Amino acid sequence: MDQCSILLADDDEMIVDVLQHQLEREGFQVIATGNGAEALAIARTRQPDLVLLDVMMPGMQGWEVCRTLRSESDVPILMLTARGEELDRVLGLELGADDYIVKPFSFRELLARIRANLRRVVLTARSAAASDDEKPEQLGALAIDRRRHQITRQGDIVSLTQREYALLLVKLLDADGAVVRRGDLLDQVWGEEWVGDPRTVDVHMRWLREKLEEEPGAPQLLLTVRGVGYRLVSANELR
Repeated sequence: MDQCSILLADDDEMIVDVLQHQLEREGFQVIATGNGAEALAIARTRQPDLVLLDVMMPGMQGWEVCRTLRSESDVPILMLTARGEELDRVLGLELGADDYIVKPFSFRELLARIRANLRRVVLTARSAAASDDEKPEQLGALAIDRRRHQITRQGDIVSLTQREYALLLVKLLDADGAVVRRGDLLDQVWGEEWVGDPRTVDVHMRWLREKLEEEPGAPQLLLTVRGVGYRLVSANELR
């Protein structure tokens, strides 16, 4: 793999100096800024492989940068926050962050999470590529064309992120109606060494329901099996 680039956005110059030095020593290319609006502009133009994003920054807060960037890109986003409250952690996941780490943190932990998220991107891309030669499939109102990496619902194209695509098709659809355990989804889509918040699976499932279900609050396709995981109904069940 080519040298990975990391966008580091934090207004604490001391933290930036230390992290930039340590990350560059590990072989990463680091682009640093202390301004939220500038971070968003850099992400759009330089397209880094991963973003480390502080919450409180001038110009634009990290939450807003995260939400905007996620609407435009699948780039892994890891939030750096001094807040440890559950509400803040959940908010980050809701806005599209892949992971978060609470200050103060050890560099070893941060490095492990960075590498886990970068590995997950590679695994997701491989899983999607492996399905390129499959024929289109029908699941109720959904038409699934793996060759084009495209899903339509009643004729309209459904916009899915790369991870949503892998989660839905490679893991749930191929289970043919069987339950897939939550932990297995994490291992297979995010990677076995991923160390973030497992609730990210629930967040992604809700996003999928909003895109695929006629009534997301009363899902008919993507079902929760309490205490176990999730399952996607099979084509046979809809006939």
